[in-house]
Amino acid sequence: MGTRLKDFLDYYADKYNRPAFIPGDPIAIPHRFHILQDIEITGFWVAMLAWGQRITILNKAEDLIARMDGAPYEFILQHEEKDRRRFLDFKHRTFNGTDALYFLEFFQHYYRRHHSLEQAFTRHLNPDSPHAGPALEGFQRDFFALPDAPERTRKHVATPARRSTCKRLNMFLRWMVRRDNCGVDFGLWPNIQPRQLLMPLDVHVDRVARRLGLLTRKQTDWPGVLELTEHMRRLDPEDPARYDFALFGLGILEKEAPGELPWP
Repeated sequence: MGTRLKDFLDYYADKYNRPAFIPGDPIAIPHRFHILQDIEITGFWVAMLAWGQRITILNKAEDLIARMDGAPYEFILQHEEKDRRRFLDFKHRTFNGTDALYFLEFFQHYYRRHHSLEQAFTRHLNPDSPHAGPALEGFQRDFFALPDAPERTRKHVATPARRSTCKRLNMFLRWMVRRDNCGVDFGLWPNIQPRQLLMPLDVHVDRVARRLGLLTRKQTDWPGVLELTEHMRRLDPEDPARYDFALFGLGILEKEAPGELPWP
């Protein structure tokens, strides 16, 4: 892969991996909090809701936090069954009250037994694993392991087992795992390595990756995620997911100003 392409992607990764990126992005929601579990809960939930217009995603996340009395972790641990009624009318696209109730049930069950959500991923991941795919697949199985898990809610937490790109899960892991001094990603989970992260693949990233010859597979699916990540790993073996900033940012720029980007 040429030096020119690496320089191009490095430039745009640095351009968007900075605090100015935060306010209009879903990651702004967990950035409101300082307690680890608050960051995990809001980060995971908003990542799972992250499709559609970003302003709508942010507004829906604010709604969720208000229903948790502004203190997600405290609410998760202490709320009673009757407190879940306030979530019955929550809705974002195809995510509805039934889904919200199950998310609450999972979180309460989990956090009454574990300190951090990191353990739900790392228990399925060997430190020497080349990527986090096994962690995503194992987490999704565990997430729906409670006896009354609604079948309809499964579509909101993806798994590589169904060849999904798992875009939102990979984005959430990027938030929690990547460690740098730029102030966007949190770097709170030390037991997953940045080199194991996979690229979040959505329509914007897909379009730019194909334009740059980084994705040749016809389908936008799990093997496509592995292909794209492998190309990024050649540019930065220790932190391939940092190029998510470049590809996503370029996708937005191209949409806003088609034909004006200095493609390599």
